Amino acid sequence: MANKSNPGDNRTRSSVSIFIVVGLCCFFYILGAWQKSGFGKGDSIALEITKQTDCSVSPNLSFDTKHGGEAGAAIDESDSNPKVFDPCDADYTDYTPCQDQKRAMTFPRENMNYRERHCPPQEEKLHCLIPAPKGYVTPFPWPKSRDYVPFANAPYKSLTVEKAVQNWIQYEGNVFRFPGGGTQFPQGADKYIDQLASVIPIKNGTVRTALDTGCGVASWGAYLLKRNVIAMSFAPRDSHEAQVQFALERGVPAVIGVLGTIKVPYPSRAFDMAHCSRCLIPWGANDGMYMMEVDRVLRPGGYWVLSGPPINWKVNYKAWQRPMEELQEEQRKIEEVAKQLCWEKQSEKGEIAIWRKRVNADSCPGRGDSYSTCEARNPDDAWYKKMETCVTPYPEVNSPDEVAGGELKPFPERLNAVPPRISSGSVPGISVESYLEDNKLWKKHVKAYKKVNPILDTGRYRNILDMNAGLGSFAAAIESSKLWVMNVMPTIAEKDTLGVIFQRGLIGIYHDWCEAFSTYPRTYDLIHANGVFSLYKNKCNAEDILLEMDRILRPEGAVIFRDEVDVLIKVKKIASGMRWNLKLVDHEDGPLVPEKILVAVKQYWVVGDNNSTSSQ
Repeated sequence: MANKSNPGDNRTRSSVSIFIVVGLCCFFYILGAWQKSGFGKGDSIALEITKQTDCSVSPNLSFDTKHGGEAGAAIDESDSNPKVFDPCDADYTDYTPCQDQKRAMTFPRENMNYRERHCPPQEEKLHCLIPAPKGYVTPFPWPKSRDYVPFANAPYKSLTVEKAVQNWIQYEGNVFRFPGGGTQFPQGADKYIDQLASVIPIKNGTVRTALDTGCGVASWGAYLLKRNVIAMSFAPRDSHEAQVQFALERGVPAVIGVLGTIKVPYPSRAFDMAHCSRCLIPWGANDGMYMMEVDRVLRPGGYWVLSGPPINWKVNYKAWQRPMEELQEEQRKIEEVAKQLCWEKQSEKGEIAIWRKRVNADSCPGRGDSYSTCEARNPDDAWYKKMETCVTPYPEVNSPDEVAGGELKPFPERLNAVPPRISSGSVPGISVESYLEDNKLWKKHVKAYKKVNPILDTGRYRNILDMNAGLGSFAAAIESSKLWVMNVMPTIAEKDTLGVIFQRGLIGIYHDWCEAFSTYPRTYDLIHANGVFSLYKNKCNAEDILLEMDRILRPEGAVIFRDEVDVLIKVKKIASGMRWNLKLVDHEDGPLVPEKILVAVKQYWVVGDNNSTSSQ
């Protein structure tokens, strides 16, 4: 496809431009149908059919010269002489810039520091396109993708050998199969979750967001999804080869991450449940610092699950091949820290222990007596902040039974209910009225997106990234069992609303788009970029951001940009050299609105292709 030009590419270019989007709409529709098998490489075929197809979509695509640049001049929308980006070397197929193995080994191993984010300086950033491996194919649609991943997409067999007896993953011909097992749940994740659900209120929507530390291939998170619980899973880069990559190929939320020396990139009181299944984190070490970090991100009344060593050391110390005394001391430290944090043990049965965090400080006046209270004024301030051995204070309450920080409604009611952080006035500048208006606005925007891209909610896009999530209203508007959204809160955003997003029952993460995202290449099917390039104007290079978007976007994946027209013209010029097909369309309210929509589709190409890198 890369050698073919877009339909309508020989259009007249002038200060008054007319863009034809009918072909693009048809393209999305036909491409979605072509790829339902999970093995489509259908871009070129789809475009050939598109040329002969009338999708009966009315174009609404002109914009006026009054949308000039900063000086009010008419915009030169020509794509003359765009920079052409070449493919990177084949060695970079799975490149993760901020978790690069060679760079990681230059950092201290103490407390897993070397496994944390260590991003390349500007002069070392790649300015080429990360190639897909030979044979790369579109993943299976959900829920089939939960159980099967094409071998060509992540061609690494080490886990099939290393975890052969633990029911993690099996290699079968040209696919990997994930039986749903794990080290601590050999009978399958479903039965394991049933055990948890006998203690934790998973069925009624009380528990919606979960954190899985040391997730493996994220089978726990994968099987929670059908119970309407969404887990943020993380594991280090290549402790076991490609585990996070496998999770994302399966269509399960996951990021590369580790509990080391810096805080996890989530706000306080974010998760309803946290989980460790033989995750090998030394919970009792460093005076319980890692448990204190879990306490920071666990909402009042939330649950912490620990399975595997050292739980039930009396029975299993021989199986775990560790001295009984060592396991006994490890559990003693964990119990001691949990007591200081005022977590109440709900259950210990077999190899699973479950604690519950108290709902407020009044219910446990002795909380943290042996530790200092964290002095940071903002417990949500986590980006590159060092973990501390201190206890995060609860928000104040007015009665002994009040849930600190506000009681949450069960999911899905909480998705559109007013979050307590909004109703309490905890987010300056955002009222209940503005929150409700934002919800209404994004329902309108998403409705318009579906007209431009009719396959938006068909299941074609499973992993979705919102680069500037705001209040999470985009994700709420497209909420579906067919997809999930990673809501990113830029660290330079004027208002930090990530805590609001979690209170809605959605997941997200802090990130600075001047750096690479903590994920493998080709892990998102659709990227939404609302105001991102206006936000980062004069902060960092737009080219670097676009190249990072290309790295994490799947072949034949899509991008929806929403921004001021002059910004999008510049973005379009850069992106025209990136093997993307691009169309600029009007705001749904008409051509006089200066905000526009730029829609892109990444072409299919793999390592070794000699295709032209320009879509012009």
